[in-house]
Amino acid sequence: MHFQHATDAFTLKNGVKIPCIGFGTWQSADGPTAENAVREAIEAGYRHIDTAAIYHNERSVGRGIKDSGIKREDIFVTSKVWNTCRGYQTTLEAFEKTLSDLQLDYLDLYLIHWPASPSRFANWTELNLETWRALTELYKAGRIRAIGVSNFHPAHLEPLMQTEVQPMVNQIEYHPGYLQREIVDYCRAHEILVEAWSPLGCGRVLTDPRLVALAERLGITTAQLALRFCLETGTLPLPKSVTPERIRANLNVFSFALPADVIAEIQAFPEFGFSGQDPDKVTF
Repeated sequence: MHFQHATDAFTLKNGVKIPCIGFGTWQSADGPTAENAVREAIEAGYRHIDTAAIYHNERSVGRGIKDSGIKREDIFVTSKVWNTCRGYQTTLEAFEKTLSDLQLDYLDLYLIHWPASPSRFANWTELNLETWRALTELYKAGRIRAIGVSNFHPAHLEPLMQTEVQPMVNQIEYHPGYLQREIVDYCRAHEILVEAWSPLGCGRVLTDPRLVALAERLGITTAQLALRFCLETGTLPLPKSVTPERIRANLNVFSFALPADVIAEIQAFPEFGFSGQDPDKVTF
């Protein structure tokens, strides 16, 4: 993938363009921390902000976006409906609260945060379909430019693929050491863009000696290596930081490309750095 700027974009199956790197806000505390981080990110050049209702920081994220001075249409904003709001009516209500908290008139992307799974719900398919029906209705009404899911395996996705509007995005854990090949292959076969949450493995991969050595050889940071790896393997990374220096450094991934042998070497690593959050086993 020959991305050269933060505003370069992937194109979703409905034609909507999504900036190729996003700024994640998970664990960015509500208040000045999240607000300042979003403002710093936009000032640094990010034009894609990712949040969620369960992060409890949508108000601050919205203020950061508003205070940036950048036109609304020039910033791509994503949020997600949380598990306790699954279902048709509760999802519609959750969306209204998210939009109000963000102080926005529309969302660019809205995701189902986690699938209802058969390990916890006898009616898991119905729950996911009813949640998806709400997203589809909001999408068709023009209140969301694109809709998708997060943490969905092919078995969770399959019922949604039979509906009127198919998912356009699947946001999953993806980073060197945890490539989730089966899910990625399924998504690519169905024109679903894969977004990478925890593209740095929440820091778990940054001290891996193999990655450190590769980054040193290329004259870049280990974080930059991991983020560029995501881009060059066709996934959209969502790095998160509240430190201005790291926010900027994480965006400095457009002045170099990874040699093919480096990509192949990383792809051959045995699995490591997994968070342990399997959607069929989580209890939330």
